[in-house]
Formats: sequence, structure tokens, C-alpha cells
Amino acid sequence: MPAHNALPFLNDSIGSILDQTFKDFEFVILDDASTDGSDRVLREWEKRDSRIRLLRSDRKLGLSASSNFIVQNSTAPIVARMDADDTCSPERLERQWEILQTRTDVVALGTLCEGIDASGRHVRPRDRWRIVRRSPYIPFPHGSAMFRRSAFDAINGYSEQYAGGEDQNFFFKMKAVGRVVTLPDMLYQYRYHSGNATFATANGGLDANKHRYADNAGDIAAFYMLGAMRLWAGQPLRILPQMLAKRPFKPNLQTIMALASASLGTVSPRTLKFFLRSLIRSRDFLAGLTVKDGRAYEWHLK
Repeated sequence: MPAHNALPFLNDSIGSILDQTFKDFEFVILDDASTDGSDRVLREWEKRDSRIRLLRSDRKLGLSASSNFIVQNSTAPIVARMDADDTCSPERLERQWEILQTRTDVVALGTLCEGIDASGRHVRPRDRWRIVRRSPYIPFPHGSAMFRRSAFDAINGYSEQYAGGEDQNFFFKMKAVGRVVTLPDMLYQYRYHSGNATFATANGGLDANKHRYADNAGDIAAFYMLGAMRLWAGQPLRILPQMLAKRPFKPNLQTIMALASASLGTVSPRTLKFFLRSLIRSRDFLAGLTVKDGRAYEWHLK
């Protein structure tokens, strides 16, 4: 678990790992040059549980380098990822461990999640539709992943030259050495808040691509991440001006839908959230006709 200025959520995140039904693990935590007092909280947790091994970097390594550093300093053949602002259900590690013990072809797996806000309130329901569709984006949150150390070494870990999308690139490379699967069970709680790394990644991606057409895949994905983070965190959406500033547009369905959602969210965020929750629950129900809890489903690209 890399942690940079995660103080508001550290106790909940660490507690959810230490309370797992699967007990036999080392919990490697990297304090990635935090300045908010996270180091003090982490040292207290290290004293309370012998499974915790605390590392520190005096300079901020960032998402890819910190992830590589932690894995390289771990000793187990199986690695479970955890994000410092999220939480997970008590049976998460046990359920994932069982898959890797029985499926030798699987090199990595994650679980579906529900979205929570900064206070821990449930704001976004589970979405099993992510499993049945074909997509270049992984169906599960990065923090829910568990993978084989041998596969990590085979692909040389996370690519540190990426300024964003490190997790997507990592699992794309993982698919080259084995199967990447998803458990449809809701075993992870993904937190939407303004300090989330996805928030910074989306802003950074838009800034980096500011001279490109607004309907390229990178921009649309960045707008989606930024809008979703703000919407479910309960903040003003405010992405329509950014989208309009990205003109000229190449008209296609994806761009039109993105503009429509941004416009509705600007006028009435509550209405947009109601509409999206209804849509997610409907497609989750339909996906549930074929997707069953407890079974692992392979991630299929387009």
C-alpha cells in the first residue's frame, strides 16, 4: 500500500486489511514523502501489528515507482494491492487467494466495488456490466488487485514512463503472460474525493493533451474520470467549460454523450446522479442474468 498524504482515510484503510479473514500476510506500506502527518499514524499502526512493515521515501515517487518499490521489497509470491484511501470487505483476500490457488492460468485478478464518498456514505452501486462488455479499461479498481509476483517480474512491473494510466498499462502487459480476471462480488469500496490520485491523473491527462482533438480516447476517458470523481464526491461538476475549451470537436456518439452528461450535471447534479444510479442498477441487473457471484470472469479487450 503506497500512501501519500492519506491521513483522513488511513485508519479505515489499514483496519480493513488487518481485519481480513485471511491472516497470513505481511503488510508492506510505503510512506511516499507524506507531509500531512501520515507518517505518525503509520508508525503507530506498525507498533500495534507485527505484520506491518513500514517503508519511507524522502521524495515523492508517484504511482508507478512507489508500486514497484513496494513489490520489490515484499517477500511473498502473491501480492495484493491496496489504496490508502479505500477499504475492502473482510473476505477479500481469502476469496482472491482461493482463485489463484485453483487457477494456475490466472496471473492477476480484481473484484468489483461500490463507490463511497469522503464520509464513507455509499454513493455508487456495483456494476456487473463492466464484466460482460469488452473494453480496453480494466473492470475493477486498481486497489482491489491481487497478482503473482512471478508475473510482475516477467513484465518488469509498472512502466514508470507513464504520466497517467499506469494501472491500465500494467494489466495490459499482464494479459500477455496469463489471464486477468474479475470477481463480480462487491469486495472493495472505492472512495471518491478530491484528493484521489485519479482526480490528479484526469487533470494531468487533459493538460497534457490540450492541443489535441476533444474526442480522442484519452481526452474522453480523462473527462469521464474527472467528472465521475467530482460527481460522486458530491462536488460541483464544472467540466463543461473544460470540454468546450478542447474544441474543435469531431462529432461522434461518444463525444455527444459526454457533452450531454456534462451539461445535465452542470444544471442539476442531483438529477444526473439519480439517472446514473438507475442506469447502473438496471444494467447490473441485466448482467446478473449471466454473471454469477463467486465465479471469475476474464477481462476481454475490444
